[in-house]
Amino acid sequence: QVQLVESGGGSVESGGSTRLSCTASGTTLGRYAVGWFRQAPGKEREPVSCISGTSSDTFYMPSVKGRATISRDRPNNMIYLRVDDLTPDDTAVYYCAADPRPSRLCPAPDFATWGQGTQVTVSS
Repeated sequence: QVQLVESGGGSVESGGSTRLSCTASGTTLGRYAVGWFRQAPGKEREPVSCISGTSSDTFYMPSVKGRATISRDRPNNMIYLRVDDLTPDDTAVYYCAADPRPSRLCPAPDFATWGQGTQVTVSS
């Protein structure tokens, strides 16, 4: 059973950057598909970025495309999301997710395992 723990959130000024980390334990992610989702107050959870189990396919939501990068560190069983040029619209709780189906990719929401989330607050 895989467990996911996010870190790296916090308060950032507009125009700044954030790098979120997700540490996996309990199993090796290996060919798991992984991704980052976010949920802002009063809004539904939405997919930010995902990467397939083979790392051959990636997805970025339109509003972060070009300023976000998802990556995975297989030896250390970690997943990262960097977002640059942040705006207040990026304020949300960011969740890491993983799924044993290697081809699973955003915007599909039904990833098998989720972390508890980390808050990112962007001030204007």
